[in-house]
Amino acid sequence: MSKKILILSTSPRKGGNSDGLADAFAEGAREAGHQVKKIVLYDKTIGFCRGCLACQKTQRCVIRDDADAIAQTMRSAEVIVFATPIYFYEMCGQMKTLLDRTNPLFPSDYAFRDIYLLASAADGAESAMDGAVKGLQGWIDCFEKARLKGVVRGVGVTGVGEIQNVPAALKAAYDLGRQA
Repeated sequence: MSKKILILSTSPRKGGNSDGLADAFAEGAREAGHQVKKIVLYDKTIGFCRGCLACQKTQRCVIRDDADAIAQTMRSAEVIVFATPIYFYEMCGQMKTLLDRTNPLFPSDYAFRDIYLLASAADGAESAMDGAVKGLQGWIDCFEKARLKGVVRGVGVTGVGEIQNVPAALKAAYDLGRQA
């Protein structure tokens, strides 16, 4: 059964390592027959949440920037994949800012159930991603119908494109995409 999959590549670097993981996931998902849409944040304008909570009544953010449109796209996706570089043992700021701006989804009839995290880090230890996993799990916990379905940890990569030298991580992302 074909699913609507949304991949959110949150790296501020075009062609970054987490973006490479996102592309591998997308390839696997497309080969499995899923509909895949990828949104990259490096060229988007996303302001900080103001905490006004108007979105809890309107299910739209009062800030009219790219985050509002992305949140609306997230609402109808059945699977959401977040790809992030690890900064200081946590998800990048762009991803966290986007997560904060998804507050309009909380009271909505969102479609997503399965959430995936694809992360890359310069650190060689897989534990470098633990903060990002915990942070994303906190977001997921606010959506009772959603669950963290899988995590890929691409470690030991710094320069743009170095993830190509870690075929196990790329294969893991591809395999998750095929299984989504």
